[in-house]
Amino acid sequence: MWTAYWTTAPGVGELRTERGRAPGEGEALVRTLRSGISRGTETLIHTGAVPAQVAGLMRAPFQAGDLPGPVKYGYLNVGVVEDGPADLVGRRVFVLHPHQDRYVVPAAALTPVPDDVPTDRAVLAGTVETAVNVLWDAAPRLGDRIAVVGTGMVGGMVAALLRTFPLGRLQMVDPDPARRGLAHALGVDLVHPDDAAGDCDVVVHCSATEAGLARGLELLGDEGELVEVSWYGTHGPRVPLGGPFHARRLTIRASQVGAVAAARRARRSTADRLALAVRTLADPVFDAFLTGRSDFADLPATMPRLAAGEGSPLCHLIDYPESAESQ
Repeated sequence: MWTAYWTTAPGVGELRTERGRAPGEGEALVRTLRSGISRGTETLIHTGAVPAQVAGLMRAPFQAGDLPGPVKYGYLNVGVVEDGPADLVGRRVFVLHPHQDRYVVPAAALTPVPDDVPTDRAVLAGTVETAVNVLWDAAPRLGDRIAVVGTGMVGGMVAALLRTFPLGRLQMVDPDPARRGLAHALGVDLVHPDDAAGDCDVVVHCSATEAGLARGLELLGDEGELVEVSWYGTHGPRVPLGGPFHARRLTIRASQVGAVAAARRARRSTADRLALAVRTLADPVFDAFLTGRSDFADLPATMPRLAAGEGSPLCHLIDYPESAESQ
């Protein structure tokens, strides 16, 4: 029997068993080593805050059940192939799969984890993939002045990637002083929204707050672009389109990982994008995003605590009982 975590009602989750099976042609059996909780999206799932009109668009690749629930949801999973194609057996792989101890998926859904990427860090691949897509949408240019407003998992990873670009200025903008440790690890300036520098070419907004969105627009220079990465669930934020918005010819662009950014869609597949994200995790700076962990057996109690704002502010790792790997 296999065991998986299900959200059964708003604010409630449980571990459920299901009958396992052997992989068929073109499939692989994976034993999970580690999974990760994507706090932004999974909190919305846990609290039942996904609007009905976009529930279908929010489906995870291997989701079972339908939103608002009962539903098996998640997409940060690293495991080892126990059965399947000979060239994959024994290899660590990243899979966009919910929290589950074993599962069978098409072999094409597996992204091999390079030897120089530790298992814990590899869990971050799904969020790094989002950040890659954001940069393909934002298209930063040489010497650009960029602000990342909201520095949780996605915003922090956007900053982590941007720190390697030849920019004129890069600031992480967040009112939470607890983000100083992350900013220090990345080598990027952290500033309070009131102190952020203006005249930006690009602002990447990730705070999921009205105040953050409004401040992001204020930080743009004339004809600048705000890339909106936040997803607000059932909340409809007010967008300040009055005042100088039109006179300054500002732009708001949506960025969402469900499709490859238009600028790369003709030449990159989603598999290419995810493989790039996994390779990027060879950089040890991403360890700064691993800020909590607990056991799979405790997940029904862990998820409500995280949804309430307790514990790990970034990526919370889930350890599985049969994992032979050290932390």
